[in-house]
Amino acid sequence: MKKNITTTIVICFLISLHFRGTAQIPLPPQVPIWDGNKVELKLHKIATDVYAIQPASVESETTKGIPQATSGGFIVGDKGVMLIECFLNKRLFDQEIKLIRSVTDKPILYAVNTSDHGDHCFTNYLLPPNTLIIQNEYAKENLSSNFEGIKQFMIMLFGKGRGIEEAKYRPADLTIARNNRFKVDLGGGKIVELINTGTAQSPADLFVWMPAEKVFWAGNPFIAESPTIPWLFDGYFLEPAANLKKIYDMLPDDAIIVPGHGKITNKAGIKYTIDYVQSLRQQVQDAVQKGLTLEQTQQTVTMKEYDKGYLLFNWLHFNFNLPNAYKDISHTREK
Repeated sequence: MKKNITTTIVICFLISLHFRGTAQIPLPPQVPIWDGNKVELKLHKIATDVYAIQPASVESETTKGIPQATSGGFIVGDKGVMLIECFLNKRLFDQEIKLIRSVTDKPILYAVNTSDHGDHCFTNYLLPPNTLIIQNEYAKENLSSNFEGIKQFMIMLFGKGRGIEEAKYRPADLTIARNNRFKVDLGGGKIVELINTGTAQSPADLFVWMPAEKVFWAGNPFIAESPTIPWLFDGYFLEPAANLKKIYDMLPDDAIIVPGHGKITNKAGIKYTIDYVQSLRQQVQDAVQKGLTLEQTQQTVTMKEYDKGYLLFNWLHFNFNLPNAYKDISHTREK
């Protein structure tokens, strides 16, 4: 059922989502969105010494529109390992390490967090002391200022008693500034590029790209293929719309893509996100030009052509994606 959300609720939600408050927000149709006490992780070999770590359910459930837990992975070079994502709780972290150790005994030199959301970084504190943690510049700033608020937000969406309460803040050792790239040479020809385009879902996004192998970890901006729509609930729309297209255009057609919360796919598989965002932008622009209010726009821009069974479609589209698009497009028109 659609919800007519007021501008005040949107603003309060964005404040809470930046973890500087505890405003009430519309809850998704199921809580927890996925259960960190039940997820089982599976190893997928993508290329030589390149692996994805994903929930075992992604293959059967992604295309059914069932929200999936976080995907990550690791790369093994001559010098050691780069880990991508430190998951929500110790249970998942232990599975992650066990999968790495099934392949290699080399030290974990680096751990990359593609977001400041807790399911991508809350188990940093369990890493060996000499592992270097890499984040987007904003992610480090936000986590250092708002870690306890982020924990409460994650508990709200992913449930109490899921090991989130035990998370401890551990700061990043290396950060990537906005509109910058950083290359890491793991040895043995394994060159990894870490890309900060600015906001593609949130200001904390960081992409992982291996040009030689054409392997790309997409994080939260490309959360999964159809019928999943993007989670643009961090308060932004126009900048993510531009950066999503920029990243999409950068990728070759034969890229292997590990979405943030879905099965391994390709460039064609993430086009659904691009199409949805571009259509939303055009439809909201038309509504704003006609002078429609936010509430009227919500009644008009239903985008049923993209409502193909994703469990969280209404929650995301009507409460966050559309209001954020309306806010940004209205403000741009006023200037």
